[in-house]
Amino acid sequence: MDFFTAQDRARRQTGRLVVLLLLAVVGLVVAASVLVALAVVLMDGQLGGPDPLARALEPELFAWVALGVVAVVVGGAAMRHLQLRAGGSAVAEALGGRLLNPETRDADERQLLNVVEEMAIASGMPVPAVYLLEDAAINAFAAGHQTHDAAIGVTRGAIEHLDRDQLQGVIAHEFSHILHGDMRLNLRLVALLHGILVIGLIGQLLLRGAAMSGRGRSSRRGGGAQVGLMAGGAALMLVGYAGTLCGNMIKAAVSRQREFLADASAVQYTRNPEGIGGALQTLAAYRLGSRLMAPQAAEFSHLYFGSGVRALSRWTATHPPLEARIRRVLPRWDGSLPEPFAPAPKAPPAQEPAAASLRDARLGGGLGGAAAGAAIAGAVVASVGQPDPEALALARRRLAGLDERLVVAAHDPFAARALLYGILMGVDPASREAQRRVLANQALPEVLRELDALEAPLAELSAGDRLPLIEVALPVLRQLSAAQFARFRACLTGLMAAETVPGALQWALHRLVLTGIEGEPRARRDRHLRDLAGPLSLLAAALHPGPRRPGHAG
Repeated sequence: MDFFTAQDRARRQTGRLVVLLLLAVVGLVVAASVLVALAVVLMDGQLGGPDPLARALEPELFAWVALGVVAVVVGGAAMRHLQLRAGGSAVAEALGGRLLNPETRDADERQLLNVVEEMAIASGMPVPAVYLLEDAAINAFAAGHQTHDAAIGVTRGAIEHLDRDQLQGVIAHEFSHILHGDMRLNLRLVALLHGILVIGLIGQLLLRGAAMSGRGRSSRRGGGAQVGLMAGGAALMLVGYAGTLCGNMIKAAVSRQREFLADASAVQYTRNPEGIGGALQTLAAYRLGSRLMAPQAAEFSHLYFGSGVRALSRWTATHPPLEARIRRVLPRWDGSLPEPFAPAPKAPPAQEPAAASLRDARLGGGLGGAAAGAAIAGAVVASVGQPDPEALALARRRLAGLDERLVVAAHDPFAARALLYGILMGVDPASREAQRRVLANQALPEVLRELDALEAPLAELSAGDRLPLIEVALPVLRQLSAAQFARFRACLTGLMAAETVPGALQWALHRLVLTGIEGEPRARRDRHLRDLAGPLSLLAAALHPGPRRPGHAG
């Protein structure tokens, strides 16, 4: 499969469709403004003039009406955007998703969490929140505004009927939506279409109000105003619902292109077309398909791995036909499908291959020294957001090699805070003593007890294992309440202030934790790593860990 060509083609098509959608919105505003202005002329009793359209298009009247229509669309979109400001968690909860307990004992749920964590670490991005939809359909989605508020949702049917390779293909597909900005585009489409829909809803309310007011009036009193109100309401309904239909058609076309892009990216990330291809084949054979039962499923239909809802026609279908998707990733597919009702066997994980030193260095271990840090900086910049099988194998090996006590702590709200404190505490005994006093004054007693319990495994923690542990702990830390996070932040600030021998690595890990929870400041979000290659080379040289010193507790 030439997945690079497929990606380029999908990106070009998406750009054209987004421009078309913006033009359609402009056309909708103009049409609605003209019709409402005509209704205003009618309500004013001036329809009998020589040219009512010319009166409706008088600059002052048309400008005020157009401003009102734009305000309705923008206001409706802004309202929906605010409702979804929490990011992926808002979408997942709207669909009935349940945030997975990081300490779950369910084998299928545990495997899902492991696959997501591996993909995140291999991608060099924070681990997203993982939600489970108790739905028998096979489906998944990724949603959010930025990587720090991203969430991945997976149905019960998917984790029960897909084997590990197939599940990894689905998760790689969803990570493509995160890494290529699709989830941000998708939420903006949701908000924009809601703004267009509001026009139709207002028209419906006006039409209903005019009909009800007409029952209590004589035909001679207010007849012109009533007719004008009904005409305006009908016009807004017509334009609003027609605009919503056109918008949904363009949204569906955008979604179809991004699905092809995500399928191609899943092959690129895993180099295993049988994974994503097998998941699509299983979905095609599955009796219940991908249709979700959540009441709000239709609004988010363009976010899903499978269609999720029944389309009225191919023009409104948000996903390409499964056969077309399968043939793109498996060109030699003979059309056969797996047994439709039997759950896929859960094969044990295969032995992981040894990872190259470059990938090992990217995840925080391997080569040491300033020269090595500078040498790999360019590769790090190029590889962030571009996972591959080697990075995935290393991520799985890295997670499997961590002390089990530290992994368990990373998934517990109290212990995760203690783990981060231990990782960020310095090497110098004087620093550690001062930092311990800071925690004694500010941290909760339960957290301090967890820190004491983790002292032994933290003492054996290698420098290269800090980053994976931090990334695994971030989803739990994002669930802290405002008061809990304020205390946690104050403790981190106190630890840095009490460090007598401050170092670049400690500072970088401190910033990584805060950014992973709070997100990047808005002014920095549009920067690209490739534009910072020079400064990053110097930073990588300063941060790259050398040999671990005895007595280092993180």
